[in-house]
Amino acid sequence: MGAKHEFKSPTGGEVVVRCLEREGIERVYGYSGGAAMPIFDALVDSTVKLIQVRHEQGATHMADGYARATGKIGVVLVTSGPGATNCVTGLLTAMMDSVPMIVLTGQTINADARQRRLSRGPTLPASPTPS
Repeated sequence: MGAKHEFKSPTGGEVVVRCLEREGIERVYGYSGGAAMPIFDALVDSTVKLIQVRHEQGATHMADGYARATGKIGVVLVTSGPGATNCVTGLLTAMMDSVPMIVLTGQTINADARQRRLSRGPTLPASPTPS
C-alpha cells in the first residue's frame, strides 16, 4: 500500500497572512486579543513582522507614520468591538491625508451584534462607498 497523503486545509488566519505576504506587506502593528488571535497565531511562522503595541490607537498612528515615511501600506491588526473603535482617530487621520492604511479586525460568526454595531458606526466615514 502506498503512503497516505493528508492535506491540511489552512486556517482563516493563515489565509489572511498569506494574502499579506503576497501583497508584500513587511510589518503589521497590532494589539492581540479576542477574535483576531488566529491571525496573530499565523504571523508566528510568517515573513511579516509583528510590532506589538500597548494600545490600538497607537497601532494606527504607528502604521500611519510607517506609510508616510516609506510610501508602503500601513497595516493594523486588532480585535473587534472596542479594539476596532480605538482605531478610529488614527484611521481617519490617515484617510484625511490619503495615507494608505488597512485595519484588520477579528470577528467571529456568532459575535454579539452589539459589538458589530459598536465598531461599524464610528468607522462608516472611513469605509469605501459601494459603487
